[in-house]
Amino acid sequence: MPTLTGLGYDIHRFSPSPRPLILGGVQVHPTRGLEGHSDADVLCHALADAILGAIGEPDIGHWFPPGDPACANICSLRIVEKAVELLHAQGGSLVNADCVLIAEAPRILPLVPQMKSALAPILGVQEKRIGIKATTNEQLGAIGRSEGMAAFATVSLHLPV
Repeated sequence: MPTLTGLGYDIHRFSPSPRPLILGGVQVHPTRGLEGHSDADVLCHALADAILGAIGEPDIGHWFPPGDPACANICSLRIVEKAVELLHAQGGSLVNADCVLIAEAPRILPLVPQMKSALAPILGVQEKRIGIKATTNEQLGAIGRSEGMAAFATVSLHLPV
């Protein structure tokens, strides 16, 4: 089976109203969350788009339209599940995922094991096959001014020809 790669990116601004900050399916902060139609989990959104891109499917906005009331406040782990379901429907499997969160705060290192634990069963890989890192934007631009967060994700997949 050939190995394919996918790249995903997502960005959300911080919500002016209190809501939980969810990253990788884990609550990181109870009130300093991101604005979005779903739970605005940038890590899960980037990861799902990386999978969808690698298998030639439309992005998450196609599967979970922002204006659809059924998608309001949806847990983004469900978005990743849909991407994996579409991957499996094509006979494929995930090899590994590598993700980077970009934000000035908060520090996520202590929560990485929980994020890996939440994602591994959905992705169908061992936790050691999931990379989750964080970096700042060195106080440059909107992210550097702490106006929001972004994430990149890459995946490797096996998919029959």
